[in-house]
Amino acid sequence: MKFRTAPAPHLPPASSVSSVMREVLIALIPAAVAYVWFFGWGLVFNIVIATAFAVLFEALMLKLRSKHLGPFLGDYSAIVAAVLLAFALPPLTPWWITVTGVAFAIVVAKHLYGGLGFNPFNPAMAAYAMLLVTFPLEMSIWLPPAIEDMETSQVSAYASLIAILTGSLPDGVPFDAISAATALDYLKTGQAEMQTMGEMQTSPLFGSMGARGWEWVANGFLLGGLWLMYKRIIRWHIPFSMLAGLFVISGIFYAIDADAYTSPFFNIFSGATMIGAFFIATDPVSTATSNRGRIIFGLGAGVLTYVIRTWGGYPDGVAFAVLIMNMTVPVIDHFTVPRIYGHEK
Repeated sequence: MKFRTAPAPHLPPASSVSSVMREVLIALIPAAVAYVWFFGWGLVFNIVIATAFAVLFEALMLKLRSKHLGPFLGDYSAIVAAVLLAFALPPLTPWWITVTGVAFAIVVAKHLYGGLGFNPFNPAMAAYAMLLVTFPLEMSIWLPPAIEDMETSQVSAYASLIAILTGSLPDGVPFDAISAATALDYLKTGQAEMQTMGEMQTSPLFGSMGARGWEWVANGFLLGGLWLMYKRIIRWHIPFSMLAGLFVISGIFYAIDADAYTSPFFNIFSGATMIGAFFIATDPVSTATSNRGRIIFGLGAGVLTYVIRTWGGYPDGVAFAVLIMNMTVPVIDHFTVPRIYGHEK
């Protein structure tokens, strides 16, 4: 009897790229629901636009690189990058800015470095940083949370769609009439005006733990991140160390002067902290490879996030913190090479 042996590897992998990416998309659902509840349907429209053009640019680059479309288009990596970028954008971002960001993420940050598995930077965060620097005005139009004590909190799905497609609201309503600063923006402005934390936190933009509305979005990311850990899609090292690094350094300065610095819980449950810890910094391609390296990577991202938020020029520093730590990965990997089994170190 003749037995046919398939070429190596003889054991199938426990999970494929497509299955991992699907789990990531599923894990983002709780945060998406909370986002739509508090900030309207703009996120949904941004996701649709970003996803459609991400697939288009992915197919175009694969064709130019003479790659087979099926296996690469079916791995969902372009869709995950598009969805993460959509979460980072203001809900009423004009469609052409979203398309520009997606083009940068897929063409420049991903394929010009060799495609999936070779990109040194997280594509979504590289695109977000580019948009933030290039279009600062459009990237600062945020909506207040839909709560009773915010008069301009409600924007209909129709108004959101018109604003995204045309760059203006229906009936000529100015964006100033419906937009508001985020809690992190408000803090940055208040600190420049020498206000104390107690004075600034009387604003309805602040909730019980973090930024009003955003704290629930952060809980959605936390729930999704715990699901990914349960499914063993990500490991605990980066999320734990990033949150711990941010919590400890913010706690130190908060203990020194609570009137001048934000509390640890506010930093954890505001801005992009949770999505950064569980969905951005854990990108397996652009992060450290060893467990010790991942802990160093996460700690660095957490500390840099606080430094940029507190003393930098941008209200939220997660994207820049992750991109800076992406640049340190070769050095981290060099000094944290795990011991080879059977060899003395």
